[in-house]
Amino acid sequence: MHFSDFIKYIPKIQKEQLPAVAAHTKMAPPSRVITQSEEYYTAKNPRKSAVMMLFYPQNNLTHLALIKRNTYPGIHSAQISFPGGKAEPEDETLEATALRETCEEIGVTASEIEIVMPFSEIYIPPSNFLVYPFLGLAASTPNFKPDATEVAEIIALPLTVFLDDSIVMNTVMQTSYASDIEVPGFKVQQHFVWGATAMIMSELKETIKNVL
Repeated sequence: MHFSDFIKYIPKIQKEQLPAVAAHTKMAPPSRVITQSEEYYTAKNPRKSAVMMLFYPQNNLTHLALIKRNTYPGIHSAQISFPGGKAEPEDETLEATALRETCEEIGVTASEIEIVMPFSEIYIPPSNFLVYPFLGLAASTPNFKPDATEVAEIIALPLTVFLDDSIVMNTVMQTSYASDIEVPGFKVQQHFVWGATAMIMSELKETIKNVL
């Protein structure tokens, strides 16, 4: 889809009722569903973080920016995610967190991004983070500058591919909490996107498809 055409749908997207947990559940690993109730995670006193779902034009076509995190000792090592991270004391809002982290991780500044709207928060049990996603737009193709210490690769996902249901599949994985567990996710190029990122993508995808 041409970026100029996608922009025309933004007002409709802003008026959509978010599917929230109903969409998250479709991409939730086994046992993750129960953890998404506010009653469950509030008692855990989770740390807050924010991510940016950034759409931008590339060769006039709409793309969504994902990153592959570097390999490091930790539960999110080498995973595919959105740019983002934990809220810091200097962040006045979670929107500010998403903008700051996007600049730090992929080099796209706050002045280049128009925040469209927040999406539904999602709880990540292994790291005890409550993640707040934001939909953002960059009017022109960003000059990406990935942080070499955090980002191994920037992945450009065309909107038409994202909306294609053929990229949705299950695979058996070793996770931080289970062995040989079958999880749903998105096949993006040579990558498999699962867990919280896939759950966030599920709500984003469903919301966009509802207005097309």
